[in-house]
Amino acid sequence: MITLQQMLVLSGLLFALAVAGIFINRKNIILLLMCIELLLLAANFNFVAFSRYLGNIDGQVFVFFVLTVAAAEAAIGLAILVCLFRLRRGIGVADISTLKG
Repeated sequence: MITLQQMLVLSGLLFALAVAGIFINRKNIILLLMCIELLLLAANFNFVAFSRYLGNIDGQVFVFFVLTVAAAEAAIGLAILVCLFRLRRGIGVADISTLKG
C-alpha cells in the first residue's frame, strides 16, 4: 500500500525535476513546455494523495480540471510553435523574444 508520505516525496521529486529543467534548459521551448507539464503533474499527485488520505473525492475531481487546462496549454503552445517554426525556421527561445511588440 502506498502511503501519503511516499506520494508526497514522489510529487516533490517531480516538482524539483521540473524546476531544475526550467532553470537548466533555456534554449529549447519544447522542453520548457514539458517541464511545465511536469509541474502540473506534481500538483495533481498532491491533489490525489490528499484526496485519498482525507477520504473525499474533491481533489480527484479538481485533477480533471487541471488536466483540461494542461491539455489546452499543450495544444495552444504547440500550435504557436508550429506557426513560429514556419515563420522563423526555428523554435529557440531567442526567436520568441524577437516577437515583442
